[in-house]
Amino acid sequence: MQYHPKAEGKQADIPLPSPGNNAFMRDIFTSDAPEGKKITAGFYRQEAGEELEFVYEFDEMKIIIEVEGELTLTDETGLVVSAKPGDVFYFPKGSKVVFKSTGYGLGFFTGLRDAL
Repeated sequence: MQYHPKAEGKQADIPLPSPGNNAFMRDIFTSDAPEGKKITAGFYRQEAGEELEFVYEFDEMKIIIEVEGELTLTDETGLVVSAKPGDVFYFPKGSKVVFKSTGYGLGFFTGLRDAL
């Protein structure tokens, strides 16, 4: 067993490549599984400003923990979801998703990938 005391989304401080640099993440754990079978978990934060367009190169699941204002996710099919705390998302490898917030959104994720 591994343990990370008081893991908080405020640790999501690594900027993702986005136009406004207002999307952040932080890996908390990565499994010791062989290459291609590793699972990584951590936090994702989207702040107000420009949207983040993200293409998933791995399968990922995300649960929304906190939203202030509105957090909107739009996929390549045109599905638009105004995310609320407790919502759970599955993004299959290859998914194209646009994240946008008028305030602040925080999620916890787990994905089939190595640590970044």
